Amino acid sequence: MPRYRFSEFVLSPRRRILVRNGRELPLIPRYFDLLVFLIERRSEAVHRREIFERIWSDVIVSDSALSQAIRTIRRVLDDDSREPRFVRTISRHGYRFVFGEVVEEEDDGDWENVPPGLPATTPVPATVVDPFEPLLERVTRASTSPADEEDQREAAELLHALGTSEAMKRLGTRPRHAFARALLRDTRWDTPQAGPVPILGEPAALTTARELVGLRLRRAAMFAAARWIGASVGGGLAGITAGAAGGLILAAAPASNATIDLVPVLALIGGCCGAAGGAGVGAGLSVADSIARSRRVLALTCGAALGGGLVGLVAQWLGRWSLSTLVGVNVEIGGGLEGLVIGAAAGLGYSVSTLGSQGGLAAPRGRKRASVVALTAIACALAALTLTLGGRPLVGGTIHAIAQVSRGSQAALTPIARLIGETEFGPLTAALIGTGEGALFGIGLSLGLARRA
Repeated sequence: MPRYRFSEFVLSPRRRILVRNGRELPLIPRYFDLLVFLIERRSEAVHRREIFERIWSDVIVSDSALSQAIRTIRRVLDDDSREPRFVRTISRHGYRFVFGEVVEEEDDGDWENVPPGLPATTPVPATVVDPFEPLLERVTRASTSPADEEDQREAAELLHALGTSEAMKRLGTRPRHAFARALLRDTRWDTPQAGPVPILGEPAALTTARELVGLRLRRAAMFAAARWIGASVGGGLAGITAGAAGGLILAAAPASNATIDLVPVLALIGGCCGAAGGAGVGAGLSVADSIARSRRVLALTCGAALGGGLVGLVAQWLGRWSLSTLVGVNVEIGGGLEGLVIGAAAGLGYSVSTLGSQGGLAAPRGRKRASVVALTAIACALAALTLTLGGRPLVGGTIHAIAQVSRGSQAALTPIARLIGETEFGPLTAALIGTGEGALFGIGLSLGLARRA
């Protein structure tokens, strides 16, 4: 693995450092990887799609994330977008590293003793007496277009470069300080020299938190919506699979009065339940993934639990009302607690298995995706097993309970229980069917969430 010398800079991919005249310049890992990628492909213009596939391979981000990365690299290299020495924007295509005299050399130890320098700071024009005030004016004004929003993000990054604590002190409680504080909080994750930006205990903490959530949701709204749809479709397909499989087993079981006509009915019921559950859990999980940069596991677990619980409560009310009103059947139908528990398990499994996915909505690929699907499925299966052992039936158990009080129903699962070894639908049958439902739901949900458009 060579190192690269260009102008007064030395870039070492092996040591993962960028040095300028003996002084190390900080870059967050993805931005460092982007600079290496552009230098490696310096003979050509690199398409934005290729950059996303290479640098953000495990997460989904918006175009503005790439623009922010390029902006940071230019600032570190002291480059000018209007007259670029290093990184040029290729209109409607991507970017190209244009400095002509790049030297590749062996990355041996002849500069191992170069003393680390202070973090790079942004040069301030001599005509500006107070470099903070113009930037603070930019971050506190109302934006009217996406270009204004990107300009404000750049100003926030420059304030971090000048000194986060001093910027926070000077910001004070001037008009729109809550928005500016939220913007500084959001951009600190992508600015290597940024300091902490606390919210709790600061002026207008709730307003700042609301502004921060709004900022992150706006930047990820399109992807969050796509993931929500994917989760709903995945959950629906899992439900169709479970319902159809249950119908086929029931129709084939000895001493069963069920016919093959039951298969599409159970598949439809399973698909509707799975799609509704996937929509609720996927929505909560996607929103949490959009807004959480710290305490991500807790946020995703709570978000998925809340979404699943809300959908479960609605399904519980609709089920009881429909059965009682339309056919006069009164059966204790669950939903709220089940959705809460399964949702929490799905959120926990998905968040733990995507711990390394930072800076966007997690969307792993390959073996990593397989491990995410497996861990989410196991978490949902264990949650479902816990519920059934506690006497809380899921879809299959609820269908059996309804069939038991409905004259002439073919959907009673007693024949399946006898195949397992029980004389009636008992705890072992409920546990096996519930565990299978939970595992299939986890598989469908995680596949839908991890899908990349």
